[in-house]
Amino acid sequence: MRSKKLLASSAVILASAATLAACGSNSSQSSAKKQTLTWMNTAEMTTLDASKATDQASYEQINNVEEGLYLLGKNAKVQNALATSTKNSADGKTWTFTIRKNAKWSNGDPVTAKDFVYSWRRTIDPKTASEYAYLFSGIKNADAIVSGKKKPAALGIKADGKYKLTVTLEKRIPYFKLLMAFPLFFPQNEHAVKKFGSKYATASKYMVYNGPFKQVGWTGSNLSWKLVKNPTYWDKKSVKLDTIKFSVQKTPATDYNLYQSGKLDAAFLDAQATKSLKGKTGYTQRKMSTTQYLSYNLKKHPEFKNKNLRLAISMAINRKELASTLGGAATPATTFDPEGMTTVNGKDYADTVKNAATEKATTYNVKEAKKLYKQALKETGKKKISFTLLGDDDDTAKKAAEFVQSQLENNLGIDVQVQSIPKKTRLNKMMSGNFDVVSTGWNADFADPISFLDLQTTGASYNYGKWSNKTYDKYVAASKTTGSTSTRFKDLAKAEQILLEEQGVTPLYHPVEAWMVKPSVKGVIYNGAGANYSFKYAYLK
Repeated sequence: MRSKKLLASSAVILASAATLAACGSNSSQSSAKKQTLTWMNTAEMTTLDASKATDQASYEQINNVEEGLYLLGKNAKVQNALATSTKNSADGKTWTFTIRKNAKWSNGDPVTAKDFVYSWRRTIDPKTASEYAYLFSGIKNADAIVSGKKKPAALGIKADGKYKLTVTLEKRIPYFKLLMAFPLFFPQNEHAVKKFGSKYATASKYMVYNGPFKQVGWTGSNLSWKLVKNPTYWDKKSVKLDTIKFSVQKTPATDYNLYQSGKLDAAFLDAQATKSLKGKTGYTQRKMSTTQYLSYNLKKHPEFKNKNLRLAISMAINRKELASTLGGAATPATTFDPEGMTTVNGKDYADTVKNAATEKATTYNVKEAKKLYKQALKETGKKKISFTLLGDDDDTAKKAAEFVQSQLENNLGIDVQVQSIPKKTRLNKMMSGNFDVVSTGWNADFADPISFLDLQTTGASYNYGKWSNKTYDKYVAASKTTGSTSTRFKDLAKAEQILLEEQGVTPLYHPVEAWMVKPSVKGVIYNGAGANYSFKYAYLK
C-alpha cells in the first residue's frame, strides 16, 4: 500500500501490531449508556469499494464495515471470521473454506461463497482497473487474466454450494492466510453492485455491509461521517461501541485542541507536539510498517547505476539525526523491511538481514562516503553530481528532504535541488519516470517482508527507479514457492542484503505515529500494515 497514498506519508499500515489496550471486554466493562467514540483521520476517504481502494483511510473504513474469511487480532494474529474452518492440501495448492451460515449483509441477503467468487472476479477483471490486481498472482490463471489472455471466470476460485469455497493456486503461497485477511479479498454483494451501478461504494448509502459496523453520512466528499453498530452482524454481541464519529482533521494543532476540549477521544500529533507531550497521560506511539526511502532513476540518469555513488549518498546521511529532526516520530531505517513487523522463530526478521556489509552501507561515515564519491566520479566520468530531489509538500516530507539536501551538499558537495509538490502530483511524476531522485514510502499490505521486497524485483510496477539484480530476483522468487519457513526467510534475508549492500534504494526512516488517546478508550486493535485500526472489540471504560 502506498504510504498514505493520499496523505502526507503513511501510516498503512503492518509492523508488529500494537494495541491501545487488551482486546475484548466483559459485561462489567461495558457501560449501560450509549458507547460513542469520537475518532479522526488525517485524510479523506476515496471509496468503500474494496476492488478500487488504495489508500489507508479507505481501507481502514472497509476493514470495519466489511469482513472476509479472516480478521487480524493482536500482533497480526489471523483469526477466523467468515471462515469457520479451513483445509489446505498437502501440496499447499488447494484451500477449502467453510463459510459460516449465520452471516448476513445489511440488506438481508446471506453471505455465501458466491459473494467471494463474484468479488474476486470483479477485482481482477482488467475492466475494473484495480491497482492491486497483482496481489492475486499465484492464484490459478490470475496473471493470464490480468494480462487479458483469459477471462475472469477462469480464476482459480469456485463455490461448492452456498457455504463451501475452494481456491486453487498455481504454486504454494506461504503468506496466503495473511492475504485473506486483507480487504482486497473480502466478498462483495453482487445485487448491491449491480443495483447501484457506477455509484456503488461512492457514498455510505450506495453500499451494503457485512462487518461489525455500517457507515452512515459519508457523501463521497464530506469530512465527517459515522460508523454505527450493524444489527445484522453475526458476532454483534462482541461489538460494544454503538457509534464511532469520524472527522477528517488535516491540521494537528486543530485536532489537539479538539482533544483538549473533549470533542475528540484521540488526536494525531505533529513533530512539535510529539516532543512536548511525550510521557504525558494518553501519549501513545504506534509503530507503522512503513519505510521512507530514496529511489534513484537509473533509466533517466545512468550515473545512478554506479553502486559507489549510491553507497556514498547513503553513508553521507546521518539517519539518527534525521529521525531526531522529525521530532521523534520516526526511527532510523537501516533495513528496507521495517523492524518489528515480522517475527521468525521468536526473532525479528529485520535482525536476520543485518550483517557487516548492510551495517556499513547504512552507517553514517563521512570519510568513507567522500572516498566512495570520489571513486564514483572517476568511474562515471563526471566532475560533479547534481540532481533534483522530488518529495511531498507536507511538513514532515519537507523537513526530511531539506535534511538530505543539507547532508549531501555539506558532506559530498553534491548539488541537490528540492522540489516539494502535492503527493498526488509527486505520484504521477514518479509513475511516469519523470524524476531524478524521489523520496517515497511504502506501507506493508500484510505482515510479511515480501510486501516490500516484491517492489524492487526487475520489471515490477512499483520499481520506479528500475534498479535490477538477477540474484535478488532469484531469491525473491524462491521465497514464494518453498515449503520450508526457515528456508523462505533465509531467501528473503539474502535478497534484502543484496538490496542494501548495493543501495538499490536508500532507506531513510520508519515513521512512527504519535497520538494522544483518552485513557477511557480500550480494546482498539492497531496493525501497522494493511487496514490499520479495528474497532470490533473497542469500548469506553
